[in-house]
Amino acid sequence: MLGLKRLGLLAALVVVGLAPAAAAQAGAQPSTQDTQYLQAMHQVNLTEMETGKLAQEKGQNQQVKDLGAQFVTDHTQLDQTVQSTAQQLNVQLPDAPTADQQEVIDRLKNLSGAEFDKAWVTAELAGHVQAIQATQTEISQGSEQSVVQLAQNALPVLQAHYDALVALAQTLGVPVPQTSASGTPSPGGSATTPAPGGTTESPAPGGTESPAPGGTTESPAPENTETPAPSVS
Repeated sequence: MLGLKRLGLLAALVVVGLAPAAAAQAGAQPSTQDTQYLQAMHQVNLTEMETGKLAQEKGQNQQVKDLGAQFVTDHTQLDQTVQSTAQQLNVQLPDAPTADQQEVIDRLKNLSGAEFDKAWVTAELAGHVQAIQATQTEISQGSEQSVVQLAQNALPVLQAHYDALVALAQTLGVPVPQTSASGTPSPGGSATTPAPGGTTESPAPGGTESPAPGGTTESPAPENTETPAPSVS
């Protein structure tokens, strides 16, 4: 009888011991939204670390050099959190920026002087607009608390970067994307032509320099909106 009680106690201890592990394993199944955000932010960080180094090496304006150095520091720290969170959740991270992001990096490598400074600020504005939108989407739609918390911590850093870029853009005469009605930067990769009306739809987390939904940012002329009724044969 004592032996049975002891076995029962051991079984209970085993179940109790396994419960946290089972719970952790069950919790380590992030949603598609959480997974895509981690992957997208890792690629953003890889891009920002690379372009930040380019700013330090090729920038003519000292503010460009200083901001590039700040981006390298901040995005390195952000990426450490992204990598540790992804590891805990068994999320496989890409090992390189997206094709669009790499294209931006390659284009910047071929520029120098004032031309580089303006192109760098333009590219950084577009990249940070999309990173901010993807982060806001994660905060509102994410389900894994650790990833949502990561996004909440990243947002003020990204916003501070964007604000610094806006100030620098005004100094260099670089066009700045308008903000939408919700107070967030307008979507779209181009920093030269803001989307009229400022749509609040966020791009996919992995998106880079895609235009605003609908393709063109130019509204049709008023006379083009009236079409004759179709004839019925």
